[in-house]
Parts: sequence; C-alpha cells; structure tokens
Amino acid sequence: MTITTDEHRAHEYADLPRLMSLMTGDEKHGPAATSTLDVLWVLYDRVLRVTPERTADPGRDRFLLSKGHGPMAYYAVLAAKGFLPVEWLPGFGGYDSPLGHHPDRLLVPGAEIGSGSLGHGLPLGVGTALGLRAQGLGDPAVWVLIGDAELDEGSNHEAIAFAGPAGLDRLHTVVVDNSSASHARPGGIAARFEAAGWSAATVDGRDHTALYEAFTAPHPGRPYVVVARVEPKNA
Repeated sequence: MTITTDEHRAHEYADLPRLMSLMTGDEKHGPAATSTLDVLWVLYDRVLRVTPERTADPGRDRFLLSKGHGPMAYYAVLAAKGFLPVEWLPGFGGYDSPLGHHPDRLLVPGAEIGSGSLGHGLPLGVGTALGLRAQGLGDPAVWVLIGDAELDEGSNHEAIAFAGPAGLDRLHTVVVDNSSASHARPGGIAARFEAAGWSAATVDGRDHTALYEAFTAPHPGRPYVVVARVEPKNA
C-alpha cells in the first residue's frame, strides 16, 4: 500500500504526544510547551526551508525560539524531523543531556539561539534580519516564536518599533497567545504591531490550515506577525 504525503504528515503529527511523553522530570513548563506544538509543527513541516542537512547553509531560513522556557514541543518536533535522535528525549533536563530546560544552540542541532529569558528572541531576530540584509542575502526568512507574556518586556517593543520603519520584510514573528500576559494591549496584540508598520494576522493556533495560510500570506515591504490564539494557560 502506498502512503500519501498527507497520510505521512498526519502520522508524524500524531506521534508528537508520544515523543513529548518521553521527556519527564521537574520544571517541564508543560503549558508553555503544549501551547506552541501546532505552530512549531506547521512551520517545520510545511514552511521553513531548513533540514538537518542544511543547518549551516547560508541560504536556510532561520527559526528563533524565543519562548525557550518550555522547549519540550520544540525538541519533539526537531526529533520528528530528524534534527536530533529520539533517543535523546528521555534524558531531557539531565545533567549530561544536551536537551536542557532552555535550548542551547551549541548543543541542540538546528537551534539558532540559546533562549528562555523573556524578551530576547525578537531583538535577536531583528539583528539576524539586518545581518542577512547586510550580506546581500535577501532570500532567507527569519521566524521568531514568542509568547504573549513576552510582550510585557520592553525589549520586544523596541524591536517592534524598529522593524516596521526599517522595512524588515524577511522578519516574521509568531505570537502564541495563551492569555498569560500581565498587561492587556489596547486593540489586541495585532494592533500593537500594526501601529508600528507591521502586517498582521490573527488565527486559531490549533488550526493547521489557518496557520499555514497565515504563515504564507504575502506582506510586501513590511515585517509580519501572526497571532496564534490557543486555550488560556490557566483554563
């Protein structure tokens, strides 16, 4: 029997809970991890132009996990896509494991940054986009995944305010909104970015079709944010 691409994709996605279950121990930050699972899957399965063989290719897309304090879903997706061995997962958080509670770019294959401290990822994404532009590399996309609570950090707002007028149209941000921010945004999260010259979309963060359509929508001349709404953290 021939397995179609869609069937293979569905099988891989269905295996992610098992991969996540292999990671045990304290300080798992389970809600932070599970809130990102569908966004990470759609990006790595259908959008990002990077493979285990291309992690050093200058023309690859860059994915920066700013929401690194809950990396279980990230590790599961990287394992499913062949960036790291599944056998590493049970050692998650162990003394001699490369899979720490925060990803380490020197230890985790495919990780572009060390992350976990709130507010670092988007400024690093701005710098990455500027660096690629300075090198004349106009094709690679830069994707940053942040949590809505990270918008409590002023460093992100400086990055948002800079990227719009700078026209960093290769910069993409996904805000996973699980209602964990301390401060509400007048008009919603997308409005904050739009006021700074970004293109924006807000979608169901569990709907793979909606996520894919939003991730691949055109946004000429502007950086782009997708707000992915998921169930509230404390629901």
